[in-house]
Amino acid sequence: MGKRRGISAVSVLFGWLRRQSKKVKTALGIILSLLLVVSLRFTVKNHNHFFVASEAIHAAGIFVLIYKLTRQKTCSGLSLKSQEVTALFLAVRLICSLNMEGDIHTFLDLATFVLTLWVIYMIRFKLNSSYVKELDNVPICYLVVPSAVLALLINPITHGFVTRVMWAFCVYSESVSVLPQLRMMQNAKMIEPFTAHYVFALGIARFLACAHWLIQVYETGGQYLWLIGAGYLWFPAALLAEIVQTFILADFCYYYVKSVMDGQLVMKMPV
Repeated sequence: MGKRRGISAVSVLFGWLRRQSKKVKTALGIILSLLLVVSLRFTVKNHNHFFVASEAIHAAGIFVLIYKLTRQKTCSGLSLKSQEVTALFLAVRLICSLNMEGDIHTFLDLATFVLTLWVIYMIRFKLNSSYVKELDNVPICYLVVPSAVLALLINPITHGFVTRVMWAFCVYSESVSVLPQLRMMQNAKMIEPFTAHYVFALGIARFLACAHWLIQVYETGGQYLWLIGAGYLWFPAALLAEIVQTFILADFCYYYVKSVMDGQLVMKMPV
């Protein structure tokens, strides 16, 4: 009986949310996100762990895709263009990381990069017959070119010019890398479970990374925004990129949680 009441309460909650306007949903989403950030700020002592967790969750999402590709022998619902943009920014970030850090972030980036290349290989060659190219219709140049131009204009002032432009390019291109995947899912209107799990993992990963930035800004009284790249607006631009990607994925995450709570195996996306 208790379990039924719990499910009923969740259904009532989502039903109430569904009836609200988009402005109300957005406001509630922002409030909930801020409450989660505040709770993370007081429960996690080392806030650098957010980035490690973000990268680890991204890698876990790739493992979900690997399971789908190897067991189900299909790449339907997956965006090749999203994977290619992901591989591009990971390759560039890996080069920067080897020059600048060479730590756990480098290892996680390398693992995710190799796994992403494998996914691209499977989609392009092994399972190409199940790839629906017509639905994957966001041109890569629309994502890469603006990111490159913005990286040339706004970047940190540490290290050499090439390195800092490459690092800025990683931040900007990562923030829009999921757009082809979301667009493809909107075109298909139906999302099978493993693809949904993967994109939800990306949403959680981006939220943790964004939480790190917000907490650092709060704890430094806003000074964190101007520590590097003063005069070039690097930190504000990087933070904005994180926020943009988080909100891009927030709508999907809402429908993902709703589908899970409703016990739906196949997720539906609104037009």
